Amino acid sequence: MTIAGFLAASDRYTGPELTSDMVSTAESSLGYTLPQSLVALLDDCNGGVPARRCYPISSPTSWADDHIEIKAILGIGGGHGLHSDSGFDSEYMISEWEYPAIGIVLCAMPSGGHDAVMLDYSEAGRHSEPSVAYIDENRVPQRIASSFSEFITGLRDSDEFGS
Repeated sequence: MTIAGFLAASDRYTGPELTSDMVSTAESSLGYTLPQSLVALLDDCNGGVPARRCYPISSPTSWADDHIEIKAILGIGGGHGLHSDSGFDSEYMISEWEYPAIGIVLCAMPSGGHDAVMLDYSEAGRHSEPSVAYIDENRVPQRIASSFSEFITGLRDSDEFGS
């Protein structure tokens, strides 16, 4: 699966070349099965800054009236990731920023933690296809996509929003 490419691989958000052992270790540690579409994307490029970083939403946030912007898709391993040996991973971010315990932090955000995009397993269960939720600064999850595939293919260029 591709998302119109990555602008840049970043050591901070990009992990090493993905292996099935890395996926198994991450899933075991996180306690969730990762969506196959996410694993396919990470197999292509294990995290980084996508060329398209904006996602349309129907309600305003403190940042914009009609969209959110992500900074990077988190990989597995590396300095910051879904799961990382450095400790700067989804579990750390959920604890540090008091995000709701609904799943896995998926993206780095320009706000540096004041909001988040997460894989939301609260309705599907830990081993089923999660939806994608935006977590605002009040820590209220808002479902923005029914799947990771819908989220990733729905990313748009910032110029579509006048950003």
